[in-house]
Amino acid sequence: MISIRKRSTLAHPKLLAKAQEVFNRWVRERDKYRPCISCGVSGVDHAGHYFSQGHHSTLRFNEINVNGQCIRCNTFLHSNAIHYRNGLVKKYGEDKVLLLESSARNKAKKWSRTELEAIIEYYKL
Repeated sequence: MISIRKRSTLAHPKLLAKAQEVFNRWVRERDKYRPCISCGVSGVDHAGHYFSQGHHSTLRFNEINVNGQCIRCNTFLHSNAIHYRNGLVKKYGEDKVLLLESSARNKAKKWSRTELEAIIEYYKL
């Protein structure tokens, strides 16, 4: 039987926020038994971005760019970027981190409704 998926009626900014919420929840669930990517303390409260979602929209939903972080590193230390990078190298390897860093040079991305709906569907728990 063919399934017909109902399209979202949310306004684009709300659809983007919903996709971010679903993706971040997935990251927190994925990393809930891992230490903070930046400082190594146990207890992941946030899905922290190595490259911010505001300035690097192409990496907003990148699974390597977004990892579990403690509230201290993500909020008060503004990602604790130097230690975040060290954690990325330990978790993914230097080659993948260099590829991520080269991807950060790409121009801004405007996510389409179709892309956002697909992200919501793929990452929902």
